[in-house]
Amino acid sequence: MTSLGNEPKPATICHVVAMPFPGRGHINPMMNLCKLLASKKPDILITFAVTEEWLGYIGSDDKPANIRFASIPNVVPPERLKAADFPAFYEAVMTNMEAPFDQFLDRLLETTPLTVIIADIEVLWGINVGKRRNIPVALSWTMSASFFRMLHFFNIFSENNDFNIPLDSLSNYSDDKNLEDMPGLSSWEIEDLKIVLRENDQKVLKLALDCIAQVSKAQFLLFTSVYELESQSINTLRSEFSFPVYPLGPAIPYLDLHDQHNSSSTSQNCIQWLDSQPNGSVLYISLGSFLSVSSTQMDEIAAGLRTSGVRFLWVARSEALRLQERSGELGLVLAWCDQLKVLCHSSIGGFWTHCGWNSTLEAVFGGVPMLTFPLFLDQVPNSRQIVEEWKVGLRVKREVGSDENLIMKRDEIAELVGKFMDFESDVGKEIRKRAGELRDSCQRAIAKGGSSDSNLDAFISDICNVTRGQ
Repeated sequence: MTSLGNEPKPATICHVVAMPFPGRGHINPMMNLCKLLASKKPDILITFAVTEEWLGYIGSDDKPANIRFASIPNVVPPERLKAADFPAFYEAVMTNMEAPFDQFLDRLLETTPLTVIIADIEVLWGINVGKRRNIPVALSWTMSASFFRMLHFFNIFSENNDFNIPLDSLSNYSDDKNLEDMPGLSSWEIEDLKIVLRENDQKVLKLALDCIAQVSKAQFLLFTSVYELESQSINTLRSEFSFPVYPLGPAIPYLDLHDQHNSSSTSQNCIQWLDSQPNGSVLYISLGSFLSVSSTQMDEIAAGLRTSGVRFLWVARSEALRLQERSGELGLVLAWCDQLKVLCHSSIGGFWTHCGWNSTLEAVFGGVPMLTFPLFLDQVPNSRQIVEEWKVGLRVKREVGSDENLIMKRDEIAELVGKFMDFESDVGKEIRKRAGELRDSCQRAIAKGGSSDSNLDAFISDICNVTRGQ
């Protein structure tokens, strides 16, 4: 079941096991976080545990010598790892994954002492496996600190008001007037919460809330965010919990940004195409790798782009070839690209995004303003944060859902894209100025002595000096 191989094992005084939720939006930031830890402390040993399916995807990826892979059995057959089966898959992670991870830890501990477990919050059993072995647990959250705070406060509010929330009626509380009096959240956060409760699968939401309810039992809470981006939420959470709360981000692959060793031919061709475009002229479009929009909406986007006359680079997965034929000659449609390298390229002037948190952090790091098109769960409050709080974007649409009436038409798209990519307009100047300021905040955070740099040092000091059982 394990795949530890014969990787070099540095002399180590600190051994970490990292256990991400088995999904790309969780594995990537967890790995990036582990790379940051490894870069700060070469004698730390990190065992990165994933399912067999995911080991097949990432097992050959480059990583530091002090990070090694291990595998546990898949929680469901690989053919079910699809968006359509997500509620069942999510439940399987909560119920079927604990036993094989337990067995893996037992075998590992026969040969290698363990200092701390870094577990994704969304593996419900993470706290329990550490507690049974008297091993400290650091829980990691791969969405925004603000969204975590929103759900954490909802949990507390529900308990204090004796809410008994059946799986099939959680959405009823999206319109409950009692929510208007929820302490700790602003009116717009409560509106975001109502949308999240109303528009998402109730079983997934209930399990996610159960996971968040376990956080108070941890020894550390880690965020992939940057303190300066969410200082109010992070300060509030630090006052809520008795243990350290560390924002260590952005947990994106910026350490590999200038590494050409692993660039694929697709990535190289993409960068060459961008090199030939005028500065700031290209709109980058990616609506995520997990959930996406209907083919009808994709066709409207393609037609709107063609009418707008704006240059674009569009990552459209399996629909790339079809959409290239419909989008005209001004753009390039690909199945995949190295997103962070694209967003840091000088020819990129904007990002049309589904507002996934990893993509949001990459856009902020690159100083790129955003057109927001939320589809799922935390993407709704992320969109509001981008547009209303940070003021680095515009909304493509205000509502979520699959109703055909919510389809944005090609003429609207052409008008909005043209407005968004107009650098000379007052709106264009302001959002680009603000995007540059956020980029500079990120750079300061990761620089020596910055907030993220200092938090990484503090976390490493904590885990490498902690006495088991504290």
